[in-house]
Amino acid sequence: MAEVAIIGGTGLSSISNLELKGKEVVSTPYGPPSAALRRGVLFGQEVVFLPRHGSAHTIPPHKVNFRANLWALKNIGVKRVIAVAAVGGIRSDMAPGRLVFPNQVVDYTWGRPSTLFEADLSTVTHIDFTYPYTETLRQKLIEGARNNQLDAVEDGTYGATQGPRLETAAEINRLERDGCDIVGMTGMPEAALARELEMEYATCAVVANWAAGRAPGTITMKAIDKNLKSGMEKVKILLAAILPDL
Repeated sequence: MAEVAIIGGTGLSSISNLELKGKEVVSTPYGPPSAALRRGVLFGQEVVFLPRHGSAHTIPPHKVNFRANLWALKNIGVKRVIAVAAVGGIRSDMAPGRLVFPNQVVDYTWGRPSTLFEADLSTVTHIDFTYPYTETLRQKLIEGARNNQLDAVEDGTYGATQGPRLETAAEINRLERDGCDIVGMTGMPEAALARELEMEYATCAVVANWAAGRAPGTITMKAIDKNLKSGMEKVKILLAAILPDL
């Protein structure tokens, strides 16, 4: 049974190295997940892969069924989740192409179903979310990056915005004042739902572009795709390093 799942974001709708063993369509109380769960072997480890935006990258951030995705993974026995996500760099060292392992998050999303604890409860339930990422799993990512001389930033605060549009320069200034170092659209409620389901969870963020107003000109998909291509090669090196130990 695979206890490790990889959730792929923009730039990682598939993993070429995955030795596919089968696909599983899971029904959940919250509707269908983004795609069939792909079971296989990756770098010697049994894993489950789930593309967050669908197999053909057709689901925008605000339409991702986060509850179904996390519930489905938990239901098949997953205990640890490595979430890969494309982000914009706000802090001066968060340059395009770098990997970032955030240790905090600020949630600016709205209107997304964000909890499993809302119906048929015997008591009101609150989770401790002081530290939103599982530190032991996050340290595995950090160790793997260090051992392979990957260009990684070992901490940072992820600002989760609604999308699907990119932010204005003024909004990025606000995020910076709030203490955010990177910005993305899928970090929440995914991290909180993993905590509710008692799964270990850590994010490997790939900086796809400078956030709005942090570089001259406008943000183009051509530049994003180029940066994601180089960044995802680092992700594959990182996964090869850490998966055998998970």
